[in-house]
Amino acid sequence: MPSPSLVAEIPAAPSHLAAEHFARRLSLETDCWDVQESLKGAAGDFVLLDVRGPAAYAAGHAPGAINLPHGKITARRMEAWEEGTLFVVYCAGPHCNGADRAALRLARLGRPVKLMIGGMTGWADEGFAVVTGNDAG
Repeated sequence: MPSPSLVAEIPAAPSHLAAEHFARRLSLETDCWDVQESLKGAAGDFVLLDVRGPAAYAAGHAPGAINLPHGKITARRMEAWEEGTLFVVYCAGPHCNGADRAALRLARLGRPVKLMIGGMTGWADEGFAVVTGNDAG
């Protein structure tokens, strides 16, 4: 009998554990497509934060994103939004941990947060519109 492939060598988790795992991931993350599609609607049920520096934001950001560098996320600054506001954060992309830092700050402040996986790299890979300048657009 041939030995199992590298994929099958470690058995897959039971389905109930896989369901819990992926549900947990989706409670912490969203992707560029879901954000872009949601921005088309009028729901307004989240705030999109570009947590890179102002120069990177001005060079190109997702339409509707507000620039708030992760180092400037403070309790006082977050008072601008109602408690319970959901924040979606992104940075440059998979090579950047700015969004993780922002998500951690927000979570420690008791704010609901999701990370937009892929960041601006993912946004560009999807071919979505990019706004330049200092306005959310």
